[in-house]
Amino acid sequence: MNSFILLWLTYHLSLSSKALGDGKENSTKVNFSIGAIVDYSSRTGKEETTAMKMAIHDYFNYTENKPVLHIQGTGKDPTQTTVAAMDLINKKQVRVILGLRKWYEVALTVELSDREKVPVLSFADTIPHWALKRWPFLVQATHQQYKQMSAVAAMVGTWRWRMVNFIYEDTDSATFSILPHLIDALHQVGTGIENLVPLPPLASSLYDDLEKLKRKQCRVFIVHTSLSLAKQLFLEAKKMGMMEKDTVWITTTSISDHFYFLNSTVISTMEGVLGVKTYYPQTGTQFQDFNSRFRSRFHLEHPEEVSLIPGISALQAYDATRAALLAMGGRKDVNTTSNSKDKKENSSTLHGQELLQKILKNDFKGLTGEYHFTDDVLAASNTFQIVNVVGKSYRGMGFWSEGLGFSKTILNEKSIFNMSMEILGQVLWPGTPRDVPRGWALPTTENPLIIGVPENPTFNQFVNIRYVGGKQTFNGYSIEVFKAVVSSLKYHLPYEFVPYNGTYDSLVQQIYHKV
Repeated sequence: MNSFILLWLTYHLSLSSKALGDGKENSTKVNFSIGAIVDYSSRTGKEETTAMKMAIHDYFNYTENKPVLHIQGTGKDPTQTTVAAMDLINKKQVRVILGLRKWYEVALTVELSDREKVPVLSFADTIPHWALKRWPFLVQATHQQYKQMSAVAAMVGTWRWRMVNFIYEDTDSATFSILPHLIDALHQVGTGIENLVPLPPLASSLYDDLEKLKRKQCRVFIVHTSLSLAKQLFLEAKKMGMMEKDTVWITTTSISDHFYFLNSTVISTMEGVLGVKTYYPQTGTQFQDFNSRFRSRFHLEHPEEVSLIPGISALQAYDATRAALLAMGGRKDVNTTSNSKDKKENSSTLHGQELLQKILKNDFKGLTGEYHFTDDVLAASNTFQIVNVVGKSYRGMGFWSEGLGFSKTILNEKSIFNMSMEILGQVLWPGTPRDVPRGWALPTTENPLIIGVPENPTFNQFVNIRYVGGKQTFNGYSIEVFKAVVSSLKYHLPYEFVPYNGTYDSLVQQIYHKV
């Protein structure tokens, strides 16, 4: 009898408990899942993870919805990204995937997500335009960075360097989607690209690639690679004496955005580098509150990290997570002042297409600026910070803004703009810090300046080639003027006259063909 009563009580208590639990769940929470794919081993991945957790926490504190974040790591094996995406979509049944900062990671994932109608909010700085058209559920969740190439060109134009080398990571078509912007911007300042230098991402040595550049005259280098490849590149370049007097090195946001956490040994190899860095507002209560909380949480989660400063990757991850949460669970978020709770929407009731449209309708002021989609993309960044690596650290010199130029301060009543970067003050260059680099190497005895001389000129008075005792002599008015100019130079210029038997047009073409 006692056993029967005990069983009866246990059964009904369990029913009551379940009923109470269900009632609480239905009245206060709506569960939905978000997936994320990040590189755990990198500083960027660590920041992204912390920031996404903060966004989840903040949203839960201000709503009745309980998001669940499933994070998968990536490794050096690209297939791990595909496996992670399959697990998140098929097993965890997430409604949105965040992360995927590298384009090749996106390419491995987006086919599956598009087929399953799961939006992918990529943190990649550059996604080819054709990819966004081909896969509608692919969303670039960061502001486009292509306008930084105009900032780079403005820097080059300030000192009238006429040729540059473009060094990039040979991994995908994303680089080529930004290359036309660089070519066009350089053209506007009268500069061309002499050498396009693709670097393999997993190269054991970059010596051969740099040696080829070292043999050529152009000494202005624009570098657009991942941070890991850039560290290898600058270490090798410094060893080879390619960061000395008269050299210019300019890095894009893919490198400069990470200067703040590099140790002194690494950043000292980049001394004299000019960098274009993503600008984001660091004043106002929103950033200050995030900054304070991020530092505390990041220190607890990653005590091995020396720098606790949140970089652009953390801010981008927070804003993208917030955009996904607003789309999935209602429009109320941490910046809403009303105390009333917004109407709950269970994301499981949203079809993929509907959820995608809600994501693209986001319109809020985020940590990275205005978060508003136009034609399914966020507005391109049009202001960048200019930094200069000095010693074992770096300093902010000022800013570049589209249509306005350079300024020491950022868009306020005291801002003075100029199209010349000289307004920002003294740049500390590689080698001899205060001397503006020439940007090209002088010819040497082993590699003299080759000058073509017409063998059958129209007027012998200007150029005249004679053969005396089996040797060639070059005379004439043009020859004498040239020699007089060379003798007045402040440096030695080895040169060699070479007879050319052909038309004047074909002679000029030899310059184009670098003969």
